[in-house]
Amino acid sequence: MPSIAFITLGCKLNFAETSTLARRFIEAGFVRTLPSQPADVYVVNTCSVTEQADKKCRQAIRRLTHLNPTALVVVTGCYAQLKPDEVAQIEGVDLVLGADRKGNLFEYVNNLRTKGKAAAILPCDIRAVESFFPAFSSGDRTRSFLKVQDGCDYHCSYCTIPPARGKSRNNAVADIIREAETIAASGIREIVLTGVNIGDFGKSTGESFLDLLRALDRVAGIERIRVSSIEPNLLTDAMIEWMTQARTIMPHFHIPLQSGCDRILALMRRRYRRELFAQRLRRIKDAFPHAFIGIDVIAGFPGERDEDFYDTYSFLEYLAPAFLHVFPYSERPGTPAATMPDSIPKPLRTERVRALNSLCARLHRQFYEQHTGFETRVLWESACKDGLMAGFTDNYLKAETPFRREYVGCLQPVRITGFNPLRRTAFCEAVAVPDRAD
Repeated sequence: MPSIAFITLGCKLNFAETSTLARRFIEAGFVRTLPSQPADVYVVNTCSVTEQADKKCRQAIRRLTHLNPTALVVVTGCYAQLKPDEVAQIEGVDLVLGADRKGNLFEYVNNLRTKGKAAAILPCDIRAVESFFPAFSSGDRTRSFLKVQDGCDYHCSYCTIPPARGKSRNNAVADIIREAETIAASGIREIVLTGVNIGDFGKSTGESFLDLLRALDRVAGIERIRVSSIEPNLLTDAMIEWMTQARTIMPHFHIPLQSGCDRILALMRRRYRRELFAQRLRRIKDAFPHAFIGIDVIAGFPGERDEDFYDTYSFLEYLAPAFLHVFPYSERPGTPAATMPDSIPKPLRTERVRALNSLCARLHRQFYEQHTGFETRVLWESACKDGLMAGFTDNYLKAETPFRREYVGCLQPVRITGFNPLRRTAFCEAVAVPDRAD
């Protein structure tokens, strides 16, 4: 039987799409192998959000061609869409697929294997793409990443997503519910909603993200739903109010800020200012006092003066989220920001990233320590490390306990007893027998 290996770089959306692609090959008789092993076919689903992401893609492709020089190597994803000629020039690459062709990967690979290898570049005009490639991840006994939306109609000055992914689009709520029911039937109890701009859901179908949440909340067998990332201007009071009454929505929010300085937000072409962001977080904390809130922030954007950075730092310190996802600004060719004056030297960007990461470590520890004595639930995962299994609470505290195979995929009420600074996890003790899924 032919073998195939996948490498996924970048976001959870890519992960969900790769998992769906892999199922198609397995159904056709392929054996899926690890990327570190020789295979007949390698598929690289790429990211291009930063210069470093492009570099990782190139390195991954070269590792694969070294493992098996005769293998068929297919590259798809954002890097392949944005720079197909550059990708095709990497030695060993046989096929470069544009964004709208990813869903037909099996047919392209099967055709190449039948007719013989012949290097090909199959780009697309992303502006004309209206199709939606549905996807969800499988193979994990605890959670599935469910793609609900793709593309973005926002045009932030630093971002390559619109030319890489196209305009905002989605499947109908009814179609996504059928996928969620398939996930539930496999015994998975948690769904993480993924997309490029999921709060913009409904552009294709005349529905809304709140319509989708309400429908998903009724899916039998699914006990947890997490919203992976949502723009602050799309997280409405009505949505937050409904979430407080929902059966499955977890108190866990990931919200991009990017800068705490209004002047920089304007240069970034973001659709909000810091006061709106602060209002959203106050509303969340009022509704969910124990909510885990993660925030994206970019350090060293062109024109970011020292006082602008200090504005961002002090604003984040005031907001006191549970976690910061910190990125150094990376010039992306073709974006307005790439030609802006007053570029920040890379050593200064690195220094600012280091300062924000230090703030993150302090806030993250503070969030855990605030929950000592807190009673919640943990969904235990299958991985075992140093004799311990890990899982996440409803509000995304990572907890550990001695490994017990029968606990995998189980929800267990626990009490948080402390914080382990070496592993950055919570100590916990059981307060009830795990609730097993049938």
